[in-house]
Amino acid sequence: MTAELLSSVRSWIEQDPDQATRVELEALVECAESNDQAALEDLTSRFSGPLMFGTAGLRAAVGAGESRMNRAVVIRATAGLAAFLTERAGERPVVVVGCDARHGSEDFAADAAAVLAAAGCRAIRLPAQLPTPVVAYAVRELDADAGVMVTASHNPPADNGYKVYLGGRTVNSDDERGVQIVPPDDAHIAARIAAAPPANEVPRDGPVVEWTDDSLVDGYVARAASLRGSDEPSDVRIVLTPMHGVGGETAVRVLERAGFPNVTVVPEQAQPDPEFPTVVFPNPEEPGAMDLAMELGSAENADVVIALDPDADRCAIAIPSTSDAGETTWRRLTGDELGALLGEHAASDPERSGDTLACSIVSGRLLGRIAEHHGLKFRQTLTGFKWIARAPGLRFGYEEAIGYCTDPLAVRDKDGITTAVRVASYVDRLKHSSATVQGELDRIARLHGLYATAPLTFRVADLELIPQGMQRLRENPPAQLAGSPVVEYTDLSKGGPELLPTEGVLLRTEADDRVIVRPSGTEPKLKCYLEVVLPVEEGAEIPRAEATSRLEQISDEIREAVGF
Repeated sequence: MTAELLSSVRSWIEQDPDQATRVELEALVECAESNDQAALEDLTSRFSGPLMFGTAGLRAAVGAGESRMNRAVVIRATAGLAAFLTERAGERPVVVVGCDARHGSEDFAADAAAVLAAAGCRAIRLPAQLPTPVVAYAVRELDADAGVMVTASHNPPADNGYKVYLGGRTVNSDDERGVQIVPPDDAHIAARIAAAPPANEVPRDGPVVEWTDDSLVDGYVARAASLRGSDEPSDVRIVLTPMHGVGGETAVRVLERAGFPNVTVVPEQAQPDPEFPTVVFPNPEEPGAMDLAMELGSAENADVVIALDPDADRCAIAIPSTSDAGETTWRRLTGDELGALLGEHAASDPERSGDTLACSIVSGRLLGRIAEHHGLKFRQTLTGFKWIARAPGLRFGYEEAIGYCTDPLAVRDKDGITTAVRVASYVDRLKHSSATVQGELDRIARLHGLYATAPLTFRVADLELIPQGMQRLRENPPAQLAGSPVVEYTDLSKGGPELLPTEGVLLRTEADDRVIVRPSGTEPKLKCYLEVVLPVEEGAEIPRAEATSRLEQISDEIREAVGF
């Protein structure tokens, strides 16, 4: 072990206020000094540089060391945030703090609130184990200057994170209240974190931290339930899974209040569990994650299966179909399919406020056609709700990674629970019109053409593989995809008239098929977003099989181009 590494570890141990993580590091040092190669590699990883604060806040595996999520990192991050808020908002900034049920979440939230209060902020704690959208709602409802949510959303069990919203006196318009941070605020906060004292020197004793009463969560529940526009009992049968996360209780309250009493929760996944024992990855998009819910959907003869991710800011659905033999099978809709349905639902509702539909650049282009058809504006943004939610006049926004903003007046972020209400209301309306979700997708395809999308994702253990793959694609982009010449190549890192620079490459063919390749902003993945567009002739079948075949061919060609 180098003297430099040992010095960094010893210094961290001296400044760490958490005995558990001090002991963890001391044990690793002892093993590393005894020539334990695994311990040395572990220490090197934990001290590969300070955990960086960006537009996703902080996110990493929970553990001791400067490159992990732990109490020392959270304390210093909050000290930097408090300094930023005091400079930006003035005297006694108001900050709400919430957390999910992941490992360390309650301790991190308690430390964050204590640091904020000691720094002169008015720190308001939300009850533990609440969904992320409730924090976004609280920032707007309380006109807070900021919000902190301790969560790693749908990351693997080992991870946790620290997400920041701004509002009140820290933003310039209502469109920005309760929205996640964007540049340059992330850099300003990061600079103040870097200037913060060691964690054991950051004050945590000060004014008492406030706790919200039941009225705040009750207000969120009432607002979310009101989106249906009626509380008449519906006969729609719903199977719901919170994916071992914190959204189950709140979602059931909301749905029942909205008039959906027939909600069955997947029992194995009903209670918060930071180990997420029944799934490989706690993300409804991942293969197999919704299997238990769909099995229960068949047993309950459900009309729809709804899955929330662990912090309940994302939502996926599956719909049934019955074979000639009477067997029920389930299909999970893609994020773009649900986005199109909810976009059509929003655009068709004259009671909705706002005149703009928005989605990220990696989402399908069908939403733009829907907006145009209904005489609404359309805004395409960079990836992430920190950008989507800032769209002026937003009526509805989404990203293909199953995130949907369906009530921007109350929650200026993706919200899986309000999405569940919108979905249940949509299914109810279709059911009583003798229509189906699949039939609605077909109607939209006949009106605008078939826009079929698919993800191609490479999860890597070595992060260096991602820039290598991007470089191979830039140096030798494919000349054609699925037999159609590539007529547009855009290096997104150079930006454009409407988009800030972002790491990624866009390809579009003469047939109007499109591919975007970019690194994930929160996980060790290279992500490819594939889209094919096919016309639908009047009276003809929807060419879904042809679309699937084209997507598969493009997938193989992109896989070869990036070298994975």
